[in-house]
Amino acid sequence: MSEPTKPEIDVPEGDAPTELTIRDLVVGDGAEVKPGTVVRVHYVGVNFQTGKQFDSSWDRGEPFKFALGGGKAIKGFDRGVRGMKVGGRREIVVPPRLGYGKQSPSPLIPPGSTLVFVVDLLDAYSSTTGWGNA
Repeated sequence: MSEPTKPEIDVPEGDAPTELTIRDLVVGDGAEVKPGTVVRVHYVGVNFQTGKQFDSSWDRGEPFKFALGGGKAIKGFDRGVRGMKVGGRREIVVPPRLGYGKQSPSPLIPPGSTLVFVVDLLDAYSSTTGWGNA
């Protein structure tokens, strides 16, 4: 399987959704991930309102590794990755209440921003089975 490349993000048309919105762009053929699984993802995040990128693991050259349900990612990102299968690519639209809300971590994310992520699930680790076998 070849490594994915950094995606271009097309912000969905219309008004920003008020609920978490998930759309599989590519369904993976690996293990499905659930809370407690450690995942390794690449992602790009853009502001729904402006379409401007605010973060990208691709640009850092380092995937983001975290335990699902462990509080290391914003709620909408964490929930949006759940149920993905290794090798998949998913678009996740995160409303402010599941993102940063009124607490802006960056000038690129004004308070109350809806966020759009495209996430590639590279690998998953379960403490019982090891990497690649979540």
